[in-house]
Order: sequence, then C-alpha cells, then structure tokens
Amino acid sequence: MIAITGGGTGGHLSIAKAIAEEYGKIGIKPLYIGSTNGQDKSWFENSPLFYKTLFLPSYGVVNQGFFGKIKSLLNIIKLSFKVRKTLRDEGVKKLFSVGGYSSAPASFAAILGGVPLFIHEQNARMGRLNKIISFFAKEIFSSYDKNSKVKDYPVSGEWFKLQKKRVELKTIAFLGGSQGAKFINNLAIKTAPWFNENGIKIVHQTGKNEYEKIKEFYEQNHIQADVFAFYSPLSDKLKSVDFAVARCGAGSMWELAAAKIPAVFIPYPYAANNHQYFNAKVLADKNAAILIKQSDISAKILISVLYGADIAAINSALESMIEPNGAKKIVEAIESRT
Repeated sequence: MIAITGGGTGGHLSIAKAIAEEYGKIGIKPLYIGSTNGQDKSWFENSPLFYKTLFLPSYGVVNQGFFGKIKSLLNIIKLSFKVRKTLRDEGVKKLFSVGGYSSAPASFAAILGGVPLFIHEQNARMGRLNKIISFFAKEIFSSYDKNSKVKDYPVSGEWFKLQKKRVELKTIAFLGGSQGAKFINNLAIKTAPWFNENGIKIVHQTGKNEYEKIKEFYEQNHIQADVFAFYSPLSDKLKSVDFAVARCGAGSMWELAAAKIPAVFIPYPYAANNHQYFNAKVLADKNAAILIKQSDISAKILISVLYGADIAAINSALESMIEPNGAKKIVEAIESRT
C-alpha cells in the first residue's frame, strides 16, 4: 500500500493526481493525506482515484510571525503522531510526497514510523519543507536536478497531443492560472487592440476575480476573444495557440513545454525563493522560452518581443525538454525500491 501526500495548490495536486492515475493503471488505489485548507478537498474528496482520503487541519509556517510559526510547528507535530498511527493501521509501506504544507504531517509521520519516503520537487528551487525531509528520502524526483532518477515532469498525456509545428503567430494566449494574474490581465488588455488589428486571435484565461471586468473590456472594444475564468481541461482551449504569455509555476510551464507551445514567461516576483524565475530559466537557457522579469516588461516591449521571436526555433527547442510518461516513470522507480 502506498500513500500520497501534499497539496495546497493546483501545481502540487496535479502531480498527486497524475501519480494516483498511474497507480490505478496497475490496480492500486492509494491513500491520500492532505489538508482541510487549500484546494485539497475540492480536488480529491470522494475521488475514485483513492480508496480513502484523510484531510487534516494543517497550515503553512511561512509568512507567519514568530508565535504563528511556533503554533504551526506544534500543530504539525501533533498531527504527525496521528498520521503515524493511520499509516500503521492502513498498512502503508511507502509514502510519496508532492510537497506543500499539506505534506508536512504525513512526511514526518513516515520518517518517525520508518516508512520509505519519496519526494517530488516541482520547482527549480527546493521548498523549505522538502529541504528538511530530503535527508530522509529514498528518492527525490526533479526535472531540474541532473542526479534525479526521473527528470520528466508528470504531465497529462493530453498536453503532448497538442504538439505540432508552430512557425508564425496567429493565435496568442494569456494565462494567469485559475486564480488569475492581474499583471498579465493588464498586459493583455493593453496589447489586445494591436493583436486584433493585426488579425491575431486571443485566448485569455482571466481567473475568477477579474473575469467580468476583462470580458466587458473585449465586448466594449469589439475585440473577438475566447475569454474564460477557468476551464478544465485547459489543454482543450489551447489547441490552436501559437504563443503564450504566462506565469511560470512548474505545472503550467511544463504543460506548455509538453505541448511545444512557445511562451514568454513573466515570473511572479513575490514567489518563494523566486522559484518561478529559476523554473523558466531552465527553458530560457536552452532557447526553449523567453524569460522577462515583470519589472522589465510593458505592452510595447511585449509586442516587440513577439514580433521578433523565432517561433519555429523555440518550438523546435522544446522537443528535447520533456518526454511523455513522467508519472509512469516515477511510479516504476518507486515500485522498484523494496
């Protein structure tokens, strides 16, 4: 029996889902251990991917004051002993952690109980929790670490189906994630008239907070655009896209790479350890993406960059960045360890 833990955000949870799906293919339904906070319950409560789910009142330590950190740590310790009993009662032999504060109680429980621990680090800069528990891990999977046994990010096969040769800009996508990105939304509406005048179609994921405002802008300016707050699966919306403007959380970045969709990545400047910048730098250093800091970009600069971009060359460079079956390779690596 294996348990999967971690979450909080869609990036973490998408990995948990991909691994659970692969285990399902070999007839194994894992136990899921997450948090009552974040998005864990909305993703996995009553999910057929897991034979059982456990959601704990855990919360993060980062961005809290001194006493808040102490309170959070004490809560994690208390929950860890509770989870340790669960792992023993359920006969869990291995624990796979996708990171995030949701993973803390189960990860520490595995260490305390002698349950083999496997970690997936989704970002180029390892998170604080993963740094701590990595010393006890049997294996750490990372798309950025040259020593990782599996380098391919666990991306749904639907993204690889979008692969095609892209040589010119006919359709552009602005992607701010499910929660949206105000800066990218503003960049989109400032450049939309130019794209519209030049016959370039627009796909715009606004996030829920600014959806009505952005939709109204396109309507008032008579600009045809596919505007939506959130759509699942997002891959269905990007079939005709030739270029994307996006943040560079690991999941979104590797999904676009799997689809061979060239992108201008604008890192969220306040991300922990500036990890979004270092995520995208991996692609940019191999000419497989364009990386621009938020402080260095404007509507005029974006248009200039896109006008001068060698879309075909970026599309070609993405070919070698990621291969399919990352989740399958991780499961095989875990199962090969006794």
